Amino acid sequence: MLSPLEKLLFVLALLASGYFGGIGFWRIYKAVVRGKPAPGRLDRLPERIGHALWLFVTQQTVFKRRPLVSALHALVFYGFIYYLAVNLVDVLEGLFGLHAVGGWWNPYNLLADLLTAAILVGIVGLMIRRFVLKPPEFTFNPRVKLHEKVAAGIPRDSAIVGAFITFHVGSRLLSKASQLALEGTDPYQPVASALAGVLAGVGEGGLVALEHVFWWGAIGSILAFIPYFPRSKHIHLMVSAFKLTFRTEKPGVLDPIDFEDESAESFGVARLEDFSWPRLIDPYACIMCNRCADVCPANVTGKALNPAALIINERYEFNDILPAFAAGEASPRPLMDFALEADALWSCTTCMACVEVCPVGNEQMLHLVDIRRERVLMEGDFPAELQNAFRGMERAGNPWGISQDKRMDWAEGLDFKVPTTADNPHPEVLYWVGCAASYDPRAQKIARSMAEILNAAGVDWAVLGTREKCTGDSARRAGNEYLFFQLATENVATLNEVAPKKIVTTCPHCMHTIGNEYPQFGGEYEVVHHSAFIEQLLAEGRLDVKPFDAGAKATFHDPCYLGRHNGQYEAPRDVVGALGFVIEDPGRNRENAFCCGAGGAMFWKEEAPGAERIPENRYRELVGTGAEVIATACPFCTQMFETEAANAEGGPEVRDLAELVAEELRKKRAYLGSSRPALG
Repeated sequence: MLSPLEKLLFVLALLASGYFGGIGFWRIYKAVVRGKPAPGRLDRLPERIGHALWLFVTQQTVFKRRPLVSALHALVFYGFIYYLAVNLVDVLEGLFGLHAVGGWWNPYNLLADLLTAAILVGIVGLMIRRFVLKPPEFTFNPRVKLHEKVAAGIPRDSAIVGAFITFHVGSRLLSKASQLALEGTDPYQPVASALAGVLAGVGEGGLVALEHVFWWGAIGSILAFIPYFPRSKHIHLMVSAFKLTFRTEKPGVLDPIDFEDESAESFGVARLEDFSWPRLIDPYACIMCNRCADVCPANVTGKALNPAALIINERYEFNDILPAFAAGEASPRPLMDFALEADALWSCTTCMACVEVCPVGNEQMLHLVDIRRERVLMEGDFPAELQNAFRGMERAGNPWGISQDKRMDWAEGLDFKVPTTADNPHPEVLYWVGCAASYDPRAQKIARSMAEILNAAGVDWAVLGTREKCTGDSARRAGNEYLFFQLATENVATLNEVAPKKIVTTCPHCMHTIGNEYPQFGGEYEVVHHSAFIEQLLAEGRLDVKPFDAGAKATFHDPCYLGRHNGQYEAPRDVVGALGFVIEDPGRNRENAFCCGAGGAMFWKEEAPGAERIPENRYRELVGTGAEVIATACPFCTQMFETEAANAEGGPEVRDLAELVAEELRKKRAYLGSSRPALG
């Protein structure tokens, strides 16, 4: 189809496009491999690649939220994937006169024609949404720090990408319509054939010219776009597949710092080059869809933190410095100068909602923890309120700073002696009480209830007593990795000595830390949350619980470290249901549950300024279910909602699962006691 001169021009344009585009892609590769090692990200590659391809092809991570927008995106995505073949065939037609019509080309042409229309519908819909409807999720709250080029850059890049896709696909459609106007319509190309009818009045010479012009419009636009591709947001189409392949399988499990590495000049992340290489993929994989911002508790309540802005800021900094950075030069400024404010850094609750919802598997939460580590370990720069918690963990083994001698005070008032490992050195079940249930008066009720349950079920159990120390969860999430290291190694030594067959916790943070992070320090244990353990006891008939008030309505709040971090959603609901409650879930539940605001060591500091408090937002939603009881499974969640309930009148009771079960056991005992015949 193309003339010899056109073919020469195409080859020259292809070489130029490939050269300049290749430079951009090579620089991105060199930038990413500057990142620090990330152990475990390259294991089981065939399995990783297969899973990533499945997620990539099915787009199931995209469809987690915004179904209409996701459908429009899917039209563009699937169309563009097919267009890899379409563009190749079009080039072969232009260069070698391939005539892709009839026979086995029919299904190919039908799909190409329909997907062409689908792409145009999808991209026009997305452009109308961004530039006409302007939904609030594209607006950054004024407290959020933005890179100086973001405000103008995002709409400009979106317009360029949208215009490119529309022009490229539209040109291809018009080229095919011109061809069909010359050769006759094709039932397997209904859209192009309909458009060919509009061109019926154009002469043969004009149609030939149009076919050539629009062929160049379609293929030429690709060649022109490729050098820009590495700078555009559209690169997520390519990079996201790599990110999904190499993402961490347990994003809530933080990587340890090797404090014995004498070559380490710093700890944590101050500049882009301090990140591990998977984190450096994140800015290029980011779609800039702001879905993570939609679910971030800090952002939703008007704080300075926006996880999308953090990653986008990193991307725009990369755009500015990429040639020098890829060549090995140091980045010109620290992250705190362009990526986020201190208030934002210390607003993250590590709830992992951002990671859960991200369509491409980015790790926004881990960026924040890495930066916290540098601020704490290298600069000693952290909120003053955290100093009390750090000092308490360091000196007294708990963030309250209360003496270890009082760790068993929670057991006072029970009508039986709580066994310790001094009494039972190697129990079947070790109940890890946790600092909250040991020292906080409200949470102590949870520990007493759990002890009653274990006793009633005839479990062979014990507690560590004064040998138990804080797991270090708050220290680690706040960036004080060295303090966490000290606590973890000491606790692991104690637990390895006791060697329990099973550890049961009433705190999801303790469960997560001991079960998922202590293996980094030689502690391999079976750790079970009390909701799952109670469910097991009920199933085995070891707890004689018959609901006395069947039919009451309860709602269950999914703790972040039980749900998103560990995927446990059903056991607590089964326990609540077994007590006769009718469960009314809030709108945001299970993996979409909204945080209580206590995680990430935020329990120990005043909440940053915003439009409202995080627990206020969540409590209002829970009350809105009309439930008589808010059931929880975390002492920190319980405390946050109790505080909110104290400021409201006539609200539902806030009760831990253990309290609800123990209450039924007490009712049963009282009923049996009152129904016994008098003796003598």
